[in-house]
Amino acid sequence: MPALPPSELPRFLVALNNASIRLETRLLIEWQLLTWVRPGEAVRTRWSDIDIETGMWNIPAEFMKMKKPHKVPLSKEALRVLDLMKVISGHREWVFPSIKAPLNHMHEQTANAAIIRMGFGGELVAHGMRSIARTAAEESGKFRTDVLEAALAHSKKDEIIAAYNRAEYLTERVVLMQWWSDYVSSQKCKVIAA
Repeated sequence: MPALPPSELPRFLVALNNASIRLETRLLIEWQLLTWVRPGEAVRTRWSDIDIETGMWNIPAEFMKMKKPHKVPLSKEALRVLDLMKVISGHREWVFPSIKAPLNHMHEQTANAAIIRMGFGGELVAHGMRSIARTAAEESGKFRTDVLEAALAHSKKDEIIAAYNRAEYLTERVVLMQWWSDYVSSQKCKVIAA
């Protein structure tokens, strides 16, 4: 799967900021980058699954690859994306509605098409943003592997461990998601400083 190394994130963020794409598409890409979710999960974000007060996105099992519900702690920056989308889609079911059929959500390939138009074809796919995040967090040395894998909603490889360890690591994931959002913001600053 094509994915940029974290060192290339500033280049991608500049391209995203300057891209001739709809605001909704730009915010979808930013949402996916900030939340570590798969493209299909990102486009299926519903307002009813967001708890603004607790800063938690509760993804239902039917929207998840592994068919298990998943919680995503929302950073300040992810909540900002929701604030911007609220004006556009707050009256609809989906946070990221389809342009052509607003009662439906955006297509799973919307972010990929935009990434290609931005000049990153062959270098990055939307799913690869999870790899950028996971790699940067791993290289930071600040987070345990179990926490990172839980953030990605990966199932445990060992069936016995999976049967007994059902931890969600939410407290640590709240810290992780804010750390990641701060990291992304710092990469935007690197471009400005350069």
